[in-house]
Amino acid sequence: MNRAHILLHAHTGTPDDVIAHALHIGTATVERPRKRFVEEGLEAALAERPRPGGRRKLAGRPEAFLIALACSAPPEERPCWTMQLLADTLVELDIVESISDETVRRTLNKTCASHGSNRNGVCPQ
Repeated sequence: MNRAHILLHAHTGTPDDVIAHALHIGTATVERPRKRFVEEGLEAALAERPRPGGRRKLAGRPEAFLIALACSAPPEERPCWTMQLLADTLVELDIVESISDETVRRTLNKTCASHGSNRNGVCPQ
């Protein structure tokens, strides 16, 4: 929506700093769609560009499976789940092709933080 407002203001000859102030955004945010309009046209200026970064490894069912696994009892020979053990188990069960213990940690941390709970018996290693 801001991109359309930026272009409408720009069409009337309003300077970038005035547009930025009126829309409560930064001047660079005004400059980008104006530049894209000139270089690539209206459709490109209004469309959102793809964002950097890869797809999430754990989303939907795989993420739910990880949470359920972390909340379950660990293997008999282990006192608790570790991040690496969870990652290895997800790969062994063909839930994901590969995953790092850090991705497991971030996913559980995000989930536990959003629910206000603790680490559900997962060892911090």
